[in-house]
Amino acid sequence: MSDKTSDLLGQLEGLNEPQLRRLLVEHLTRQKLGLYWESSAIERDRALNADVVLPRLVDVFPPPPPGESRAARDLADVVGRPSRLAGSSIREGAFAHRNLIIEGDNYDALRLLRATHRGKVRVIYIDPPYNTGNKDWVYNDRYVGANDRWRHSQWLEFLYRRLTLARDLLTPDGVILVSINDENRARLELLMDEVFPGRRLGSMTWRTRQGSNADQQCFLSVDHEHVLVYGNAGFSFNGFSKSYEMYGNPDNDPRGDWRTSDLTLGFSYKERPNLYYPLLDQKTGIAYPPNPDRVWVYASEARLKEGQTVQAKTMEAFIELGQILFPAEQRVETWPTLEALLAAIDAGDVPKSGKTPLLRRDLPNLEFWVGRPAGFGRPQFKRYKADLRNQTQPLSSWIVPSFEEGSYEADTSFVSSTNQEGARVVAEIFGDRAFNYAKPLSLIKNLLRQATRPTDTILDFFAGSGTTGQAVLELNAEDGGQRRFILCSSTEATKKEPDKNLCRDVCAERMRRVIAGYGGKPGYAVEQGGEFAYLQLDKVEAADAHHEVDLDQAFQLLAMKRLGVALPIPEGPIKRLGRLADCELLLCGEFNAATLQSLAAWPAQSGAARLAIYTLRPQTLAEKLAARGVEANCYSLMDAVLGGQGGNAA
Repeated sequence: MSDKTSDLLGQLEGLNEPQLRRLLVEHLTRQKLGLYWESSAIERDRALNADVVLPRLVDVFPPPPPGESRAARDLADVVGRPSRLAGSSIREGAFAHRNLIIEGDNYDALRLLRATHRGKVRVIYIDPPYNTGNKDWVYNDRYVGANDRWRHSQWLEFLYRRLTLARDLLTPDGVILVSINDENRARLELLMDEVFPGRRLGSMTWRTRQGSNADQQCFLSVDHEHVLVYGNAGFSFNGFSKSYEMYGNPDNDPRGDWRTSDLTLGFSYKERPNLYYPLLDQKTGIAYPPNPDRVWVYASEARLKEGQTVQAKTMEAFIELGQILFPAEQRVETWPTLEALLAAIDAGDVPKSGKTPLLRRDLPNLEFWVGRPAGFGRPQFKRYKADLRNQTQPLSSWIVPSFEEGSYEADTSFVSSTNQEGARVVAEIFGDRAFNYAKPLSLIKNLLRQATRPTDTILDFFAGSGTTGQAVLELNAEDGGQRRFILCSSTEATKKEPDKNLCRDVCAERMRRVIAGYGGKPGYAVEQGGEFAYLQLDKVEAADAHHEVDLDQAFQLLAMKRLGVALPIPEGPIKRLGRLADCELLLCGEFNAATLQSLAAWPAQSGAARLAIYTLRPQTLAEKLAARGVEANCYSLMDAVLGGQGGNAA
């Protein structure tokens, strides 16, 4: 018996009946076609449900004014004060932070966000580890190297657990954009297909560097990466505004600017016989042969069957409207006999579209052209700007590098710099290369410019040096938007580097410097998103949560869930979250006579019509307030804290 078999039997002996059933169901229902990697559904469930993740507010930026603590403002300070959140009033001033930087394992951060931001994130961008084997990612507090036997399975399972959580955060029209190298694109794309079935929208390719002989095989360049795009049904990129330079109105047409366009459709006369007919100009009597390889785009009334209708207007209707432009000057030929026509066909002296002859011996109804003036020009369609249904052009899948700008890109391409820009920007901010492999700011900024709207929430749970946060700030400054960012980054501490803290010392520090302004560049006001709260994660065993959950952490979780912000913790037994419409949101732990008296007076003092109170004993509190003539909706604090984090991630 092999060691691996022995280990497997030992694991099976330790499983209870529900776990064995779970394992059997997984084995019997696993897809036989597609991506497969070593994984355990039981381990997934255990990781998801073993404990509860709670946020702890560690720092805010900008800091509170000198001499004023974060919790200094009480109810009297904020009643009636307008809020940046529609329909809500919260303890804000400089202290209600819409932007979040979360330190910790991003799996835990995503579990927390699934409880607080489910269905609220419209755009996710991530640049996950590429599984290169060059110790580019930490798994279970150690770097995964090229010689690890289970490297690929660990990488796939690592991403699978996080992507399944991230999937629940997206809005109904949300999108996730994932950067990946060429080597691992196929694996990741199959994984994304499994996590986001039916939601693949496409991919984009961008050049990572100007060119190198390194790592090239058979002179096939690998100087490029991909951005995979998976979106929910309602998502679309913003696109590019169409250029109207080709529109004009030389004839003072009262219907406005127009341009000429093609009048044919990409089907042959055999595929669309009803659209293959001579086009006649009634004013001149000149007929125009149809293209046997590209028939007319509009039907003729003469070819319609009795009772048949068409979606667009007929060719005759467009002619009557003046939208079919016949050539003013052209060669016109009349062949007196069929023999003369055939001789012209053999000589190639017939009307053409490009190099395609429009009259050939094998075409039907050649007799029509005997004795009839045939035009050698081509009619065109008069297309009005006012008739355009879509004012934008779709985004190209090719991202042009800045060093090749102007050489070959389409109108719908955007320009991005290479990875050198990412390193340069980090060096400008820190004075040295504090972070390797940062994506260029221009790439992330242009992706978000295309994917976001001005009020969207953007999540990056592999935030690295914080490029996504800086891109959000720059976009807000450009268009006056109110986008908000959530950046999740680990410390990347290991046994060899226990004091390393990438999130604190690089990601958050970068955002501080960017917001304050650096290298002569201006900073960002709070109105432009120039603020954030720095959170750390604590975990409590699920079985012990009722005894160990800290009220301050519960308050922070509720602030994120109900208001979408991080708030300083107010002092006192009654902690006010804020107001939604006419309802005051409060948290109250243990209560006594003084607390009940304060709660009873709260509606009159605040001007609120309703109270919503989270407490450890909701039914008891509701009864005691009712006895004082106060109706309040009281909710279980523990249900609110525990809700949304557990469950089967798959």
